Amino acid sequence: MNRATHKVAEGGVNEAMAGKRELAGELFGNDVGFEMNAVVAADIRPGAGQAAFNQCLDTGSVHEVSGYRGSAVVPGGFKTNPESPVDGSDDKMRICNGNGNPVSQKWTPQGRDLMNARIAAPVKPAHVNADAVLRSARTVIATEAAAIRALESRIDTTFVEACHLILGCKGRVVVSGMGKSGHIARKIAATLASTGTPAFFVHPGEASHGDLGMIMPDDILLAISYSGETDELLFILPAIKRQSIPVISVTGNPKSSLATQANVNLDAGIPSEACPHGLAPTASTTAALVVGDALAIALLEARGFTADDFARSHPAGSLGRRLLLHISDVMHAGDDVPVVGPDATLTQALMEMTRKHLGMTAVVDADRRLLGVFTDGDLRRALDDDGVDLRGATVAELMTRGPKTIGSDKLAVEAAQLMEQYQIHALLVVDEAQRVVGALNIHDLLRARVV
Repeated sequence: MNRATHKVAEGGVNEAMAGKRELAGELFGNDVGFEMNAVVAADIRPGAGQAAFNQCLDTGSVHEVSGYRGSAVVPGGFKTNPESPVDGSDDKMRICNGNGNPVSQKWTPQGRDLMNARIAAPVKPAHVNADAVLRSARTVIATEAAAIRALESRIDTTFVEACHLILGCKGRVVVSGMGKSGHIARKIAATLASTGTPAFFVHPGEASHGDLGMIMPDDILLAISYSGETDELLFILPAIKRQSIPVISVTGNPKSSLATQANVNLDAGIPSEACPHGLAPTASTTAALVVGDALAIALLEARGFTADDFARSHPAGSLGRRLLLHISDVMHAGDDVPVVGPDATLTQALMEMTRKHLGMTAVVDADRRLLGVFTDGDLRRALDDDGVDLRGATVAELMTRGPKTIGSDKLAVEAAQLMEQYQIHALLVVDEAQRVVGALNIHDLLRARVV
Protein backbone atom coordinates (compact mmCIF):
# COMPACT_ATOMS: atom_id res chain seq x y z
CA MET A 1 0.00 0.00 0.00
CA ASN A 2 1.12 3.53 -0.66
CA ARG A 3 2.21 5.62 2.24
CA ALA A 4 0.53 9.02 2.46
CA THR A 5 2.94 11.70 1.37
CA HIS A 6 1.62 14.40 3.73
CA LYS A 7 4.26 15.20 6.29
CA VAL A 8 1.75 14.84 9.12
CA ALA A 9 1.44 11.18 8.08
CA GLU A 10 5.14 10.49 8.28
CA GLY A 11 4.60 8.67 11.56
CA GLY A 12 1.95 6.40 10.09
CA VAL A 13 2.60 2.93 8.77
CA ASN A 14 0.34 1.19 6.30
CA GLU A 15 0.89 -2.49 5.78
CA ALA A 16 -1.17 -5.15 4.05
CA MET A 17 -1.40 -8.27 6.16
CA ALA A 18 -2.96 -11.55 5.06
CA GLY A 19 -5.61 -13.13 7.29
CA LYS A 20 -5.35 -10.44 9.98
CA ARG A 21 -8.80 -8.85 9.77
CA GLU A 22 -9.09 -8.68 13.53
CA LEU A 23 -5.98 -6.50 13.76
CA ALA A 24 -7.61 -3.85 11.62
CA GLY A 25 -10.82 -4.05 13.64
CA GLU A 26 -12.73 -5.22 10.60
CA LEU A 27 -15.48 -7.06 12.37
CA PHE A 28 -17.51 -6.90 9.17
CA GLY A 29 -16.54 -7.46 5.56
CA ASN A 30 -14.86 -4.58 3.81
CA ASP A 31 -16.56 -2.78 1.00
CA VAL A 32 -14.03 -3.70 -1.69
CA GLY A 33 -14.19 -7.42 -0.96
CA PHE A 34 -10.43 -7.93 -0.74
CA GLU A 35 -8.96 -10.86 1.17
CA MET A 36 -6.01 -8.63 2.07
CA ASN A 37 -6.99 -6.18 4.84
CA ALA A 38 -5.21 -3.03 5.82
CA VAL A 39 -3.71 -2.20 9.15
CA VAL A 40 -3.40 1.57 9.24
CA ALA A 41 -1.38 3.10 12.02
CA ALA A 42 -2.15 6.80 12.02
CA ASP A 43 -0.59 9.50 14.17
CA ILE A 44 -2.95 12.47 13.69
CA ARG A 45 -1.79 15.31 15.86
CA PRO A 46 -1.66 18.49 13.78
CA GLY A 47 -0.36 21.63 15.41
CA ALA A 48 -1.92 25.09 15.18
CA GLY A 49 -2.40 26.14 11.60
CA GLN A 50 -1.51 22.68 10.29
CA ALA A 51 -3.86 20.56 8.30
CA ALA A 52 -5.17 17.25 9.51
CA PHE A 53 -5.33 14.44 7.02
CA ASN A 54 -7.89 11.93 6.04
CA GLN A 55 -6.83 8.57 4.68
CA CYS A 56 -9.29 6.55 2.67
CA LEU A 57 -8.84 3.12 1.21
CA ASP A 58 -9.77 2.58 -2.37
CA THR A 59 -9.12 -0.98 -3.66
CA GLY A 60 -6.33 -1.46 -1.18
CA SER A 61 -4.41 1.87 -1.49
CA VAL A 62 -4.31 5.11 0.47
CA HIS A 63 -5.22 7.78 -2.08
CA GLU A 64 -6.58 10.83 -0.30
CA VAL A 65 -5.08 13.40 2.04
CA SER A 66 -7.58 16.06 3.08
CA GLY A 67 -6.91 19.42 4.66
CA TYR A 68 -9.98 19.92 6.81
CA ARG A 69 -10.19 19.73 10.60
CA GLY A 70 -12.58 17.13 11.90
CA SER A 71 -13.31 13.44 11.47
CA ALA A 72 -10.73 11.35 9.65
CA VAL A 73 -12.39 8.16 8.50
CA VAL A 74 -10.61 5.09 7.16
CA PRO A 75 -13.09 2.53 5.82
CA GLY A 76 -12.44 -0.73 7.61
CA GLY A 77 -10.07 1.15 9.90
CA PHE A 78 -10.10 4.10 12.37
CA LYS A 79 -12.11 7.28 12.87
CA THR A 80 -10.72 10.20 14.80
CA ASN A 81 -12.76 12.10 17.33
CA PRO A 82 -14.25 15.16 15.58
CA GLU A 83 -14.26 17.04 18.89
CA SER A 84 -10.48 16.87 19.20
CA PRO A 85 -8.78 20.22 19.85
CA VAL A 86 -6.47 21.58 17.20
CA ASP A 87 -3.36 20.75 19.19
CA GLY A 88 -4.24 17.07 19.10
CA SER A 89 -3.93 16.71 22.89
CA ASP A 90 -7.10 14.63 23.11
CA ASP A 91 -6.98 12.71 19.82
CA LYS A 92 -9.06 9.55 20.01
CA MET A 93 -9.69 6.84 17.48
CA ARG A 94 -12.68 4.64 16.77
CA ILE A 95 -12.84 1.32 14.95
CA CYS A 96 -15.11 1.60 11.92
CA ASN A 97 -16.56 -0.92 9.53
CA GLY A 98 -16.35 -0.80 5.75
CA ASN A 99 -18.94 1.99 5.60
CA GLY A 100 -17.17 4.17 8.11
CA ASN A 101 -19.62 3.46 10.92
CA PRO A 102 -18.10 2.78 14.34
CA VAL A 103 -18.47 -0.80 15.54
CA SER A 104 -16.40 -0.56 18.69
CA GLN A 105 -14.23 2.01 20.42
CA LYS A 106 -10.69 2.00 21.67
CA TRP A 107 -9.89 5.27 23.39
CA THR A 108 -6.17 5.88 23.62
CA PRO A 109 -4.14 8.97 24.43
CA GLN A 110 -2.50 10.99 21.69
CA GLY A 111 -4.33 9.13 18.95
CA ARG A 112 -2.14 6.02 19.28
CA ASP A 113 -3.99 2.71 19.20
CA LEU A 114 -2.84 -0.10 21.43
CA MET A 115 -2.68 -2.37 18.38
CA ASN A 116 0.26 -0.41 17.02
CA ALA A 117 3.77 -1.59 17.86
CA ARG A 118 5.38 0.55 20.55
CA ILE A 119 8.87 1.84 19.84
CA ALA A 120 10.76 1.89 23.10
CA ALA A 121 12.53 5.09 24.01
CA PRO A 122 16.35 4.98 24.24
CA VAL A 123 17.68 4.13 27.70
CA LYS A 124 20.78 5.82 29.02
CA PRO A 125 23.56 3.33 29.91
CA ALA A 126 23.72 4.80 33.41
CA HIS A 127 20.13 3.67 34.01
CA VAL A 128 20.78 0.06 33.00
CA ASN A 129 21.15 -2.46 35.81
CA ALA A 130 24.24 -4.45 34.81
CA ASP A 131 23.47 -7.30 37.22
CA ALA A 132 19.97 -7.65 35.79
CA VAL A 133 21.35 -7.74 32.23
CA LEU A 134 23.83 -10.48 33.10
CA ARG A 135 21.21 -12.43 35.02
CA SER A 136 18.85 -12.24 32.03
CA ALA A 137 21.51 -13.42 29.58
CA ARG A 138 22.51 -16.36 31.78
CA THR A 139 18.88 -17.35 32.24
CA VAL A 140 18.39 -17.42 28.47
CA ILE A 141 21.46 -19.62 27.99
CA ALA A 142 20.38 -21.98 30.78
CA THR A 143 16.83 -22.19 29.40
CA GLU A 144 17.97 -22.97 25.89
CA ALA A 145 20.57 -25.47 27.12
CA ALA A 146 17.82 -27.26 29.06
CA ALA A 147 15.67 -27.33 25.90
CA ILE A 148 18.51 -28.96 23.97
CA ARG A 149 19.16 -31.53 26.71
CA ALA A 150 15.47 -32.48 26.67
CA LEU A 151 15.75 -33.38 22.97
CA GLU A 152 18.23 -36.20 23.52
CA SER A 153 15.71 -38.63 25.01
CA ARG A 154 13.40 -38.07 22.03
CA ILE A 155 15.96 -39.11 19.42
CA ASP A 156 14.55 -42.57 18.74
CA THR A 157 13.38 -44.81 15.91
CA THR A 158 11.39 -41.96 14.35
CA PHE A 159 14.67 -40.11 13.82
CA VAL A 160 16.12 -43.21 12.13
CA GLU A 161 13.02 -43.40 9.94
CA ALA A 162 13.47 -39.77 8.92
CA CYS A 163 17.09 -40.48 7.96
CA HIS A 164 16.04 -43.51 5.93
CA LEU A 165 13.50 -41.41 4.02
CA ILE A 166 16.11 -38.78 3.18
CA LEU A 167 18.83 -41.30 2.28
CA GLY A 168 16.40 -43.00 -0.09
CA CYS A 169 15.33 -39.71 -1.69
CA LYS A 170 16.26 -39.48 -5.38
CA GLY A 171 15.60 -35.75 -5.47
CA ARG A 172 16.28 -32.99 -2.98
CA VAL A 173 15.17 -32.12 0.53
CA VAL A 174 12.84 -29.12 0.36
CA VAL A 175 12.93 -27.32 3.72
CA SER A 176 10.10 -24.93 4.56
CA GLY A 177 8.94 -22.84 7.49
CA MET A 178 7.27 -19.52 8.26
CA GLY A 179 8.53 -16.60 10.31
CA LYS A 180 11.36 -17.45 12.71
CA SER A 181 10.96 -21.12 11.80
CA GLY A 182 11.56 -20.03 8.21
CA HIS A 183 14.92 -18.53 9.15
CA ILE A 184 15.83 -21.79 10.88
CA ALA A 185 14.65 -23.73 7.81
CA ARG A 186 16.97 -21.70 5.57
CA LYS A 187 19.95 -22.53 7.78
CA ILE A 188 19.07 -26.23 7.92
CA ALA A 189 18.74 -26.34 4.12
CA ALA A 190 22.18 -24.71 3.77
CA THR A 191 23.75 -27.15 6.25
CA LEU A 192 22.23 -30.17 4.51
CA ALA A 193 23.41 -28.95 1.09
CA SER A 194 26.97 -28.40 2.30
CA THR A 195 27.20 -31.82 3.95
CA GLY A 196 26.18 -34.04 1.08
CA THR A 197 22.36 -33.87 1.12
CA PRO A 198 21.01 -31.75 -1.78
CA ALA A 199 18.55 -29.31 -0.22
CA PHE A 200 16.99 -25.90 -0.70
CA PHE A 201 14.49 -23.61 1.03
CA VAL A 202 11.00 -22.81 -0.22
CA HIS A 203 8.90 -20.09 1.42
CA PRO A 204 5.48 -21.63 2.19
CA GLY A 205 3.67 -18.40 1.38
CA GLU A 206 5.31 -18.17 -2.04
CA ALA A 207 4.77 -21.89 -2.60
CA SER A 208 1.02 -21.42 -2.84
CA HIS A 209 1.56 -18.71 -5.46
CA GLY A 210 3.63 -20.70 -7.93
CA ASP A 211 6.75 -21.89 -6.12
CA LEU A 212 5.20 -25.31 -5.63
CA GLY A 213 6.48 -25.87 -9.15
CA MET A 214 9.98 -26.04 -7.65
CA ILE A 215 9.07 -29.22 -5.77
CA MET A 216 9.31 -32.41 -7.81
CA PRO A 217 7.80 -35.87 -7.12
CA ASP A 218 11.24 -37.30 -6.23
CA ASP A 219 11.79 -34.66 -3.54
CA ILE A 220 10.99 -34.80 0.16
CA LEU A 221 9.53 -32.01 2.31
CA LEU A 222 11.00 -31.08 5.68
CA ALA A 223 8.41 -28.77 7.28
CA ILE A 224 9.23 -26.80 10.43
CA SER A 225 6.55 -25.30 12.67
CA TYR A 226 6.65 -25.31 16.47
CA SER A 227 2.87 -25.11 16.81
CA GLY A 228 2.32 -27.48 13.93
CA GLU A 229 -0.61 -25.30 12.89
CA THR A 230 1.06 -22.81 10.55
CA ASP A 231 -1.61 -21.96 7.97
CA GLU A 232 0.81 -21.45 5.09
CA LEU A 233 2.32 -24.92 5.55
CA LEU A 234 -1.02 -26.67 6.04
CA PHE A 235 -2.38 -24.97 2.94
CA ILE A 236 0.24 -26.53 0.65
CA LEU A 237 0.17 -30.01 2.23
CA PRO A 238 -2.67 -31.35 0.02
CA ALA A 239 -0.75 -30.38 -3.12
CA ILE A 240 2.38 -32.05 -1.71
CA LYS A 241 0.46 -35.19 -0.78
CA ARG A 242 -1.11 -35.42 -4.25
CA GLN A 243 2.40 -35.89 -5.66
CA SER A 244 3.12 -38.62 -3.08
CA ILE A 245 5.99 -36.56 -1.71
CA PRO A 246 7.06 -37.77 1.76
CA VAL A 247 6.77 -35.19 4.54
CA ILE A 248 8.98 -34.96 7.62
CA SER A 249 7.77 -32.45 10.19
CA VAL A 250 9.63 -30.82 13.07
CA THR A 251 7.09 -29.58 15.59
CA GLY A 252 6.64 -29.00 19.30
CA ASN A 253 3.24 -30.69 19.30
CA PRO A 254 3.08 -34.31 18.11
CA LYS A 255 -0.75 -34.08 17.99
CA SER A 256 -0.80 -31.00 15.76
CA SER A 257 -2.27 -30.95 12.26
CA LEU A 258 1.16 -30.87 10.61
CA ALA A 259 2.57 -33.67 12.78
CA THR A 260 -0.38 -35.99 12.19
CA GLN A 261 -0.32 -35.46 8.42
CA ALA A 262 3.44 -35.99 8.10
CA ASN A 263 5.02 -39.35 7.32
CA VAL A 264 7.42 -38.80 10.23
CA ASN A 265 7.27 -36.18 12.97
CA LEU A 266 10.38 -35.18 14.93
CA ASP A 267 9.38 -33.90 18.35
CA ALA A 268 11.20 -30.63 19.12
CA GLY A 269 9.05 -29.61 22.07
CA ILE A 270 10.58 -27.51 24.83
CA PRO A 271 9.80 -26.93 28.53
CA SER A 272 9.58 -23.16 28.02
CA GLU A 273 10.73 -20.28 25.83
CA ALA A 274 13.60 -18.11 27.04
CA CYS A 275 11.45 -15.02 26.47
CA PRO A 276 10.09 -13.86 29.87
CA HIS A 277 6.65 -13.43 28.29
CA GLY A 278 6.78 -16.86 26.68
CA LEU A 279 6.10 -15.26 23.31
CA ALA A 280 9.29 -14.66 21.29
CA PRO A 281 10.52 -17.88 19.62
CA THR A 282 13.85 -18.48 21.37
CA ALA A 283 14.35 -21.93 22.87
CA SER A 284 11.91 -23.41 20.34
CA THR A 285 13.91 -22.16 17.34
CA THR A 286 17.14 -23.32 18.96
CA ALA A 287 15.64 -26.79 19.44
CA ALA A 288 14.52 -26.92 15.80
CA LEU A 289 17.99 -25.86 14.67
CA VAL A 290 19.62 -28.58 16.76
CA VAL A 291 17.29 -31.23 15.32
CA GLY A 292 18.24 -30.02 11.83
CA ASP A 293 21.94 -30.19 12.65
CA ALA A 294 21.49 -33.68 14.09
CA LEU A 295 19.84 -34.77 10.85
CA ALA A 296 22.59 -33.24 8.72
CA ILE A 297 25.46 -34.83 10.62
CA ALA A 298 23.77 -38.22 10.92
CA LEU A 299 23.22 -38.18 7.15
CA LEU A 300 26.82 -37.01 6.57
CA GLU A 301 28.19 -39.99 8.47
CA ALA A 302 25.75 -42.43 6.87
CA ARG A 303 26.86 -41.29 3.41
CA GLY A 304 30.57 -41.51 4.27
CA PHE A 305 30.95 -37.81 3.43
CA THR A 306 34.65 -36.88 3.72
CA ALA A 307 36.61 -33.69 4.25
CA ASP A 308 37.47 -33.69 0.54
CA ASP A 309 33.77 -33.92 -0.30
CA PHE A 310 33.14 -31.03 2.06
CA ALA A 311 35.85 -28.97 0.37
CA ARG A 312 34.28 -29.44 -3.05
CA SER A 313 31.15 -27.66 -1.87
CA HIS A 314 33.22 -24.91 -0.19
CA PRO A 315 35.69 -23.77 -2.88
CA ALA A 316 35.70 -20.15 -1.74
CA GLY A 317 36.92 -18.65 1.48
CA SER A 318 39.61 -19.84 3.86
CA LEU A 319 37.97 -23.22 4.32
CA GLY A 320 38.05 -24.00 0.61
CA ARG A 321 41.63 -22.80 0.26
CA ARG A 322 42.76 -24.96 3.15
CA LEU A 323 41.05 -28.06 1.81
CA LEU A 324 41.42 -27.66 -1.95
CA LEU A 325 44.63 -25.73 -2.67
CA HIS A 326 47.59 -28.00 -3.41
CA ILE A 327 51.33 -27.31 -3.52
CA SER A 328 51.24 -27.55 -7.32
CA ASP A 329 48.78 -24.61 -7.33
CA VAL A 330 51.11 -22.21 -5.52
CA MET A 331 54.69 -23.36 -6.15
CA HIS A 332 57.22 -21.87 -8.55
CA ALA A 333 58.15 -24.29 -11.34
CA GLY A 334 60.40 -24.54 -14.39
CA ASP A 335 62.88 -21.70 -14.84
CA ASP A 336 61.45 -19.91 -11.79
CA VAL A 337 63.00 -22.50 -9.45
CA PRO A 338 66.44 -21.44 -8.13
CA VAL A 339 68.96 -24.25 -8.74
CA VAL A 340 72.75 -24.47 -8.91
CA GLY A 341 75.22 -27.31 -9.23
CA PRO A 342 77.43 -28.44 -6.34
CA ASP A 343 80.50 -26.80 -7.88
CA ALA A 344 78.93 -23.35 -8.10
CA THR A 345 80.75 -20.57 -6.32
CA LEU A 346 79.26 -18.50 -3.53
CA THR A 347 78.84 -15.61 -5.95
CA GLN A 348 76.94 -17.77 -8.44
CA ALA A 349 74.65 -19.07 -5.71
CA LEU A 350 73.93 -15.55 -4.47
CA MET A 351 73.16 -14.35 -8.01
CA GLU A 352 70.68 -17.24 -8.49
CA MET A 353 68.99 -16.42 -5.19
CA THR A 354 68.74 -12.75 -6.21
CA ARG A 355 67.20 -13.55 -9.61
CA LYS A 356 64.57 -15.96 -8.27
CA HIS A 357 63.53 -13.98 -5.15
CA LEU A 358 62.95 -16.97 -2.87
CA GLY A 359 65.72 -16.42 -0.33
CA MET A 360 67.37 -19.77 -1.13
CA THR A 361 68.58 -22.01 -3.95
CA ALA A 362 68.49 -25.75 -4.42
CA VAL A 363 71.78 -27.55 -4.97
CA VAL A 364 71.25 -30.41 -7.44
CA ASP A 365 73.26 -32.98 -9.37
CA ALA A 366 73.27 -33.46 -13.13
CA ASP A 367 69.92 -35.33 -12.97
CA ARG A 368 68.37 -32.51 -10.90
CA ARG A 369 68.30 -34.70 -7.80
CA LEU A 370 68.40 -32.71 -4.60
CA LEU A 371 71.74 -32.57 -2.77
CA GLY A 372 71.04 -29.73 -0.40
CA VAL A 373 69.81 -26.16 -0.04
CA PHE A 374 71.71 -22.91 0.36
CA THR A 375 69.87 -20.14 2.19
CA ASP A 376 70.64 -16.69 3.49
CA GLY A 377 71.07 -18.35 6.89
CA ASP A 378 73.89 -20.50 5.44
CA LEU A 379 75.48 -17.31 4.09
CA ARG A 380 75.41 -15.64 7.51
CA ARG A 381 76.97 -18.68 9.14
CA ALA A 382 79.71 -18.74 6.49
CA LEU A 383 80.45 -15.05 7.04
CA ASP A 384 80.71 -15.67 10.77
CA ASP A 385 83.17 -18.58 10.30
CA ASP A 386 86.77 -17.38 10.02
CA GLY A 387 87.80 -20.79 8.73
CA VAL A 388 85.76 -20.49 5.53
CA ASP A 389 87.42 -19.17 2.38
CA LEU A 390 84.50 -17.26 0.90
CA ARG A 391 86.27 -16.68 -2.44
CA GLY A 392 87.32 -20.27 -3.00
CA ALA A 393 84.56 -22.26 -1.34
CA THR A 394 81.92 -24.02 -3.43
CA VAL A 395 78.26 -24.00 -2.53
CA ALA A 396 78.41 -27.74 -1.75
CA GLU A 397 80.74 -26.90 1.16
CA LEU A 398 78.36 -24.31 2.61
CA MET A 399 74.89 -25.79 1.92
CA THR A 400 72.54 -27.53 4.35
CA ARG A 401 72.17 -31.23 3.56
CA GLY A 402 68.88 -33.14 3.95
CA PRO A 403 66.59 -30.10 3.83
CA LYS A 404 62.85 -30.29 4.47
CA THR A 405 60.87 -30.99 1.30
CA ILE A 406 57.28 -31.59 0.25
CA GLY A 407 55.47 -33.29 -2.64
CA SER A 408 53.51 -31.34 -5.24
CA ASP A 409 50.33 -33.34 -4.52
CA LYS A 410 50.20 -32.27 -0.88
CA LEU A 411 47.86 -29.58 0.39
CA ALA A 412 49.28 -26.07 0.61
CA VAL A 413 48.23 -25.93 4.25
CA GLU A 414 50.65 -28.81 4.95
CA ALA A 415 53.51 -26.63 3.69
CA ALA A 416 52.43 -23.93 6.13
CA GLN A 417 52.42 -26.46 8.96
CA LEU A 418 55.93 -27.66 8.06
CA MET A 419 57.26 -24.12 7.94
CA GLU A 420 55.75 -23.36 11.32
CA GLN A 421 56.98 -26.60 12.88
CA TYR A 422 60.61 -26.21 11.75
CA GLN A 423 60.77 -22.40 11.78
CA ILE A 424 61.73 -22.16 8.10
CA HIS A 425 60.49 -19.78 5.42
CA ALA A 426 60.86 -21.83 2.23
CA LEU A 427 60.44 -25.38 0.96
CA LEU A 428 61.66 -27.31 -2.06
CA VAL A 429 59.16 -29.49 -3.91
CA VAL A 430 60.44 -32.89 -5.04
CA ASP A 431 59.05 -35.95 -6.83
CA GLU A 432 59.41 -39.61 -5.80
CA ALA A 433 62.98 -39.71 -7.18
CA GLN A 434 63.96 -36.64 -5.13
CA ARG A 435 64.23 -34.50 -8.28
CA VAL A 436 63.46 -30.82 -7.66
CA VAL A 437 60.23 -29.84 -9.46
CA GLY A 438 59.35 -26.65 -7.63
CA ALA A 439 59.84 -24.29 -4.72
CA LEU A 440 57.76 -21.99 -2.56
CA ASN A 441 58.15 -19.70 0.42
CA ILE A 442 55.91 -18.21 3.07
CA HIS A 443 55.02 -15.25 0.84
CA ASP A 444 53.50 -17.59 -1.74
CA LEU A 445 51.24 -19.03 0.96
CA LEU A 446 50.32 -15.56 2.16
CA ARG A 447 49.41 -14.48 -1.38
CA ALA A 448 47.23 -17.57 -1.72
CA ARG A 449 45.69 -16.70 1.68
CA VAL A 450 46.47 -20.14 3.03
CA VAL A 451 47.91 -18.48 6.14
